[in-house]
Amino acid sequence: MMNPIPYIDEDLQALQESARRFAEARIKPGFLERDQTRVLDRGLLREMGEMGFICPELPEAFGGLGLGTVAAGVIHEEIARADLSFSYLNLLASLNGQILSKYGNPEVVGPWLKQLIAGEAICAIALTEPRGGSDAANLRLKIDRDGDHYVINGEKTSISAADQADIAVVFGRTGTPEDKAHGVTALMVPMNTPGITTNRFDCHGQRAIGRGSIFFENVRVPVSHRLGDENKGFVQVMHGFDFSRALIGLQVLAVARVALEETWKYITQREAFGQPLSAFQGVTHPLAQFDTEVEGARLLCYQGLWLKDRGLPHTAEAGMAKWWGPKLAYDVIHQCLLCYGHGGYDRGLMEQRLRDVLGFQIGDGTAQIMKTIIARVRAGRSFVPA
Repeated sequence: MMNPIPYIDEDLQALQESARRFAEARIKPGFLERDQTRVLDRGLLREMGEMGFICPELPEAFGGLGLGTVAAGVIHEEIARADLSFSYLNLLASLNGQILSKYGNPEVVGPWLKQLIAGEAICAIALTEPRGGSDAANLRLKIDRDGDHYVINGEKTSISAADQADIAVVFGRTGTPEDKAHGVTALMVPMNTPGITTNRFDCHGQRAIGRGSIFFENVRVPVSHRLGDENKGFVQVMHGFDFSRALIGLQVLAVARVALEETWKYITQREAFGQPLSAFQGVTHPLAQFDTEVEGARLLCYQGLWLKDRGLPHTAEAGMAKWWGPKLAYDVIHQCLLCYGHGGYDRGLMEQRLRDVLGFQIGDGTAQIMKTIIARVRAGRSFVPA
């Protein structure tokens, strides 16, 4: 198991061990195959739900366990160790579960939350558009009010699980383009609503969860499906991303950690020039440095979740976790792959991990956006306009 840390008490350690056993036995064996088939096993998702491994942080009233966000972090680590792409289901559930439970009409979102937690439904988050992802407040998908319904027209793109999701949290413009972030409304949209079509991209990594576009043509959604206030969806709902950014850091660092574990073992067994590779400082010192950084980055991610559980500001820590974690994880796995020499260049565990973690340097907020967020926290928003 990973080293004990102050954020994880005995109860959470037991949860961690249970999640590790489940991931090793049920998720890890299909890691390589899912990358080829690009299909997520719904039965396996339901098993994960039955174990209580989806949204353990949500209150019991919604079907969760009320364990707090550190518990979610523990589970995200263990599932990601086995398959980062499959752990994206945990991430989507936790991010969207928080949004739905906090801003949704309980009568509308309640049944969906129970399905999410049980592993019986997948919820996508539809924010990015063809015009861009980082400039999210500049979105153009149109949402018009028509009596007791909203009518949606436009396109979302690069949406994870676009063609596998049962519902989506959709951001669209109800105000004018000049309103920017203050003219955006969020809706919960069932994906079987008439007028919705999807496609699937051929992705570099995270192929099991997949990415694609969602097209909306006169899609009618009841006003009761709105999340938060009209024209304030972006400002209100985006706070949930602090949570998911810390989780993403833990996910990718867990992949880096298992890569390091395997590589430390390998270099004691592989020989060159009559000695194990571990005898050469050119091999061990880069690994030692990366091992140090992974330990530090992991603690930072848990610090962000610990602060969130106590209702304390954690936006800067979340931004740090999101830019540092994915970049570090990619560099770590890259170094591990090189330690395997020509064998590391073959299709297999290490190269797939490298492809999978790369996506998080792009999705859910780039390093540049994260550093801007950190700068705004430290210096004040008025001093860091963009």
